[in-house]
Amino acid sequence: MPPESTPEASARSPRARQRGYVRAILVLDTVILVLAVLGGYFARFGGDEARGSEIPYVLVGPALVLAWLTSLKVLRCYDDRVLGYGADEYRRVSSASLRLAGAVAIAGYLTDANVSRGFLGISFAVGTVGLVVARFAARKRLHRARSRGAGWSRRVLVVGDTAHVLELVHTLRREPYAGYQVVGACIPDALLAPVPQRLGDVPVLGSFRAIPDAADAVNADTVAVTASGELTATRLRRLGWQLEGTGIDLVLAPALTDVAGPRIHTRPVAGLPLIHVEAPEFRGARKIIKGFVDRALSLATLALTLPLLAVIALAIKLDDRGPVVFRQIRVGQGGREFGVYKFRTMVVDADALLAELAARNEKDGLLFKMRDDPRVTRVGRILRRWSLDELPQLANVLFGHMSLVGPRPPLPSEVARYDGDVARRLLVKPGMTGLWQVSGRSDLTWEDGIRLDLYYVENWSLAADLTILWKTFGAVIRSRGAY
Repeated sequence: MPPESTPEASARSPRARQRGYVRAILVLDTVILVLAVLGGYFARFGGDEARGSEIPYVLVGPALVLAWLTSLKVLRCYDDRVLGYGADEYRRVSSASLRLAGAVAIAGYLTDANVSRGFLGISFAVGTVGLVVARFAARKRLHRARSRGAGWSRRVLVVGDTAHVLELVHTLRREPYAGYQVVGACIPDALLAPVPQRLGDVPVLGSFRAIPDAADAVNADTVAVTASGELTATRLRRLGWQLEGTGIDLVLAPALTDVAGPRIHTRPVAGLPLIHVEAPEFRGARKIIKGFVDRALSLATLALTLPLLAVIALAIKLDDRGPVVFRQIRVGQGGREFGVYKFRTMVVDADALLAELAARNEKDGLLFKMRDDPRVTRVGRILRRWSLDELPQLANVLFGHMSLVGPRPPLPSEVARYDGDVARRLLVKPGMTGLWQVSGRSDLTWEDGIRLDLYYVENWSLAADLTILWKTFGAVIRSRGAY
């Protein structure tokens, strides 16, 4: 049997592929930086060496590329723990580029080097954007490979109490692109039956005393420990010792979930790593900046799309002679009601027909959705497919009722049935788009939609808003969940 077909080779495959991915990212970064530096040179000098310049750009260019790669390495931009997931990868790449740009500027000032500022400015601008875009494209390919289960995911043995094991398994499977494939579980002795058992479709491989053997039996390369009263600090420390030299990673999964990394800080106190969780931010300077950006972008978008808005309005009017804009009462921040504006996509008496269609609801929870709703007009189906019916909500953003990014604006009837947890959606302004839209919109269950909205409320940031806006274009083009 060939070595790559053995169980040992299979177990090493995800790690080997991860190392190959890191090398591919290094090559990709090098190509991007070489092209950026060459682009900066040709844009500044037109392909000819600057006459009268004492600076040998034939040496400056390669030196800048080498320094840039070194900066990326020092800022741990090739750490496989951040590659392929989360915004930290992009932050590190941007930080490494900006820090190098600052260092070059200071060095040039102190040494009085006459390096062209145009050359440096263009090189750093193109290079920084190119690195982020290239990382994004590479990540998408990695996510597709992981979702197909093509050997790119870590094999995980989950350890803990039954309830916490099931919860962690559900969380990891909810996002397969993160690269964690659960292959087994170990639970406390008291819960083991005399015969082999399963937790859902996850095989139970033994008790806490058999963790190293269980990991070896299923070729696991990661042991994920979740909450359990029997896993004391002493037992966890001994487990770490047992896994030394095996190549198996030990990961601790706290019971705290749906909290973004920037809000979490680890502080060692008396040898104990305490996790400090910052409170969500619902006011302050960042909120003011978010409001300014919302209004500025909504005003600019309205100005740019005026011709399109006029064409849509004419099409709706010609379709059934009814009103063009539909105004509906929704609930915004703090429970305040406002009128949300949308292009009308249904027949004029749509609300009166709702009671007749209630039994055909295809959604769980408090929402009503039908994939083939007979109330939707011919023009309305086109508008809904491409989310064009939501363009008038830019006026709501301009008036301060909504944000570009936020939770879905609920109906008063929905809010009346909210429990304490769901009501936290009202702590921020509702959005034209959000995590719910870029994650599937109407295809999501009520539970998943609420989970995404609450995650945004707790962990919003300007960087996350820009990422969601960028992903919204892809979601609109794919038309996933739009009906």
